Amino acid sequence: MAKSRSLNVNESAITVIHQNETDYISLTDMTASFKEGSGLIGKWITNKNTLEYLGVWEKINNLNFNYPEFGVIGQEAGTNRFIMSVGQWLIKTKAVGMLVKAGRYGGTYAQKDIAFHFAMWLSPEFQIYLINEFQRLKNDENDRLNLEWNLQRTLAKINYQIHTDAIKENLIPKEITKQQASFVYANEADLLNVALFGITAKEWRENNHDKSGNIRDYATLEQLVVLSNMESINALLIQQKLSQSDRLIQLNKVAITQMKSLTESKAFKKLK
Repeated sequence: MAKSRSLNVNESAITVIHQNETDYISLTDMTASFKEGSGLIGKWITNKNTLEYLGVWEKINNLNFNYPEFGVIGQEAGTNRFIMSVGQWLIKTKAVGMLVKAGRYGGTYAQKDIAFHFAMWLSPEFQIYLINEFQRLKNDENDRLNLEWNLQRTLAKINYQIHTDAIKENLIPKEITKQQASFVYANEADLLNVALFGITAKEWRENNHDKSGNIRDYATLEQLVVLSNMESINALLIQQKLSQSDRLIQLNKVAITQMKSLTESKAFKKLK
């Protein structure tokens, strides 16, 4: 299901939906402040320069673009008999840069680069305002996501302290060397890694030579939440004297259950 946000450009509300990992901006909403209205979209799509731009964009971004049909359209564009709608463009060329939606949030939508091209066609001033407002929206989203991610990292660190205290009190014998103690801590950290990610930290590094940091630095928000919970649960299981193999089984069940719950949670999805 597409997620919707709104931009405010020259006192006009312009809908932005996120679908298929892509932001699409409403061209229909963009025409609201112009007297010709949504009919401008039809004029824009039949413009030969517009079609050339759309063709280049699709060639770069769409492996399934119908080049032969685009060639036919290019030959007809500019003639008096040429007629083209966004819907026809999508069907004939298998284009992915635009959408036509019905119902709530209905209208014509375009990927941001194409939407900015349309905005420039409408008015250079309008395009500048649109780009600035869209960038502000993306900055706000990035700030919020970074805050949430850092919050979860902080919670994970707090629970990690609880986790290590439980290890120190219950698993590390007296008079042990610091090297031996670090091995126990790393061993328990990998217990959580295997339960949640299915691999150890060493295995992850061996398979990701091109990445810096560690496996947890690349965890999703859902995984960080579950990891934080698992550290608390493992601390409790350690205090209950369960063996490591039994704890791994229990923690893996927790990871599976909680990940399913979070990935299916509508409330959690709204945070992302």
